[in-house]
Amino acid sequence: MIFEQVATGGCQSYFIACGDTCTAAVIDPEVRQIARYQALATQYGARIRYVIDTHTHADHFSGSKQLAQLIGAPVVAHQSSPSPYVTMRVDEGDVIKVGNLRLSVLHTPGHTRDSMCLVMSDRVFTGDALLIGATGRTDLPTGDPEQLYDSLFNKLLKLNPQLRIYPAHDYKGHTCSTLEEEKRSNPRLQKAEREAFVSMMRAHSPSMPEHLTEALRVNMSGGVSVAQLLSEAAAEVPFISMEEVKGRVAAGANDMIVLDVREKDQFDAGHIPTARHLSRGQLELRVNEAFPDPTVRIVTYCEVGKISTLAAATLRRMGFTRVLALDGGMKAWREQGFPVETAAPPQT
Repeated sequence: MIFEQVATGGCQSYFIACGDTCTAAVIDPEVRQIARYQALATQYGARIRYVIDTHTHADHFSGSKQLAQLIGAPVVAHQSSPSPYVTMRVDEGDVIKVGNLRLSVLHTPGHTRDSMCLVMSDRVFTGDALLIGATGRTDLPTGDPEQLYDSLFNKLLKLNPQLRIYPAHDYKGHTCSTLEEEKRSNPRLQKAEREAFVSMMRAHSPSMPEHLTEALRVNMSGGVSVAQLLSEAAAEVPFISMEEVKGRVAAGANDMIVLDVREKDQFDAGHIPTARHLSRGQLELRVNEAFPDPTVRIVTYCEVGKISTLAAATLRRMGFTRVLALDGGMKAWREQGFPVETAAPPQT
């Protein structure tokens, strides 16, 4: 068996392949590691046949949808997964065949309703049901401490104690453990009575993961994150430096329009000299009136450079092919000590 553990911060994902058949699977892919999984497949001369999520993740963005689309493989998850992009739904007792390798599905709800573990002859991928020295939390959407107790004590811990465990997360630098070791030393598993375990989990309230709401939305719906929107927009537009804009404005160049897409009060408080104003919220509605010539050269800017990148990408899609985005924003412009113009006060 070919096996690679890919860590991204505390997130753990896995590339496994059958050397005899050159068939592979990726378990719990992280969106920032998609190129890594493809590189591993190339390195080992394997084809990724399955992309598997052990549960709906709340603390990172799953790469399953994007990876599956790139390589033409199904996304595998438990049948109760809410994700619309899952194309192969499995349940307790089902077997996923990766060449000559076998992954047996064990439904282990508790951390989430759709949580499952994947059992092999010598190891088990535990998702967030069982972690090294801990267990998955039960206070997130669809979590249930009663179900987690049954999943752990009536399912996982009844497997071969020598099985190595590979969880979907570890924040302490561990790579793997065994069921035997966890049963002996994991503090959560010392509460072997149902009531004690459930009480402990209900009292447990760790800090919420960063981007919790956004990650759940993206992983449950198959939508896109803000970071992905910005990345895609940045790939569609060219940029221009602040120094270049400053020089052109100072020279009185009339070959481009500097467009401030912030709100009006921000524009009035201070903007790049000669800039025109059209807020991002009104862009699509007023652009034809504001810029009847689609060949005009426009440089968009905002406070920090994110909204203006989205605005530039929108304008390009609408046919304004000479639009650029400022590499930076008004905040950086001020910090550089570049000239700032304010709106004239209203006449009384």
